[in-house]
Amino acid sequence: MKAVLIKNANIVNEGKIFKGDVLVNDGRITEVSETISMKTADTKIIDADGSYLLPGMIDDQVHFREPGLTHKANIETESKAAVAGGITSFIEMPNTEPQATTIDLLEEKFEIASKTSWANYSFMFGGTNNNLEEILKVDPKKVAGLKLFLGSSTGNMLVDDPKILEEIFSKTNLLISAHCEDEETIKQNLEKYKAEYGEDIPIEMHPKIRSEEACYISSSRAIKLAQKTGARLHVFHVSTEKETHLFSNKKPLAEKKITAEVCVHHLWFTDEDYKSKGTKIKWNPAVKTQKDKDGLLKALLDDRIDVIATDHAPHTLEEKNNNYLNAPSGGPLVQHALVALLELYHQGKISLEKIVEKTAHNPAILFQIKERGFIREGYKADLVLVDLNSPWNVKKENILYKCGWSPFDGKIFKSRVTHTLVNGIVVYENSKFPNKSNPERLTFNR
Repeated sequence: MKAVLIKNANIVNEGKIFKGDVLVNDGRITEVSETISMKTADTKIIDADGSYLLPGMIDDQVHFREPGLTHKANIETESKAAVAGGITSFIEMPNTEPQATTIDLLEEKFEIASKTSWANYSFMFGGTNNNLEEILKVDPKKVAGLKLFLGSSTGNMLVDDPKILEEIFSKTNLLISAHCEDEETIKQNLEKYKAEYGEDIPIEMHPKIRSEEACYISSSRAIKLAQKTGARLHVFHVSTEKETHLFSNKKPLAEKKITAEVCVHHLWFTDEDYKSKGTKIKWNPAVKTQKDKDGLLKALLDDRIDVIATDHAPHTLEEKNNNYLNAPSGGPLVQHALVALLELYHQGKISLEKIVEKTAHNPAILFQIKERGFIREGYKADLVLVDLNSPWNVKKENILYKCGWSPFDGKIFKSRVTHTLVNGIVVYENSKFPNKSNPERLTFNR
């Protein structure tokens, strides 16, 4: 494997920004120093003067749709878009077809990724009302965790039996990641708006149907259950200001038993955007108010919320262009997540150090991922170079998702990803993919 020397970068790592060089050899970071001389004649030199070097994003929640839903996306297409967006590792969800709710089906997904992925990978095992026996067989050193849908979403994997839920929380030693929306509240809200609008419910009603209260009831119930049983709970895609007060910043992340994630779309869009974006920004949980968006950012900055993810969940435009009741929830985000966060940096809302902390350091700490998430000697060389002053326009010709569209269509971003290294290989360079990736299955220090 060819050595790579990154020269004169502004290195963003562990709460600091400093000028320096990084040497990569055999897939690992071998030296981080103020200046490093070229080691061998065939070392690839990247002049990073003026650019910023970040540890690659670790996205703890994606839906790459394989197997079974590959008309929308697959592991190869979406992981390729991810590395172009600066994401070097992902954790994918179990609501595929078939659902990853047995060890054999889970391993089939790992097998696909080992052959086609561009980024490092792991998968969540799916919990249901009747697979506790399989859950207890999962090796926590080899699998990211357990995903529970406490509110129904794409794939209908709702776990709604309280006794079974308590049994899962009590018996598993896996990290439990939960989608929290209260099903009963949503059903009641939906009936109310159906009575008012019939089949033509406006998309603007989505955050009223999948409401703040639906989220809060479910999140608070899951947290109480985790406190009662001692389970390790991670609440996915927190979407309301009210929920942020359920989480604490009193302990360092490594000591927390209850953690939270926020997604890029909940930090970017508000209910005002439904007018122009329509069902393209229909997600579960719903994009809500400006107050919610502001509250989420505040909780992120004060460390009540621990990580930023994408919840990348593509559908075809044909599917999304249906009316409210028939348009599926979810949208593609991995290619544009980092540049969207850098846009928030340009707006003075978040620092580069905090972006790195929430997208790389903290996912590695939270999931106990081995040797990733930091720019440290001996760690795997998952690295991203960004130019903060290189504007570009999101348009069909440069969108890499298989579904071919983005909720950021037409947006001009100020920053761009110029290089992505996965395990020391330059897999993305100035809009091209010069080398095939050699990604690895993530392993966990548990």
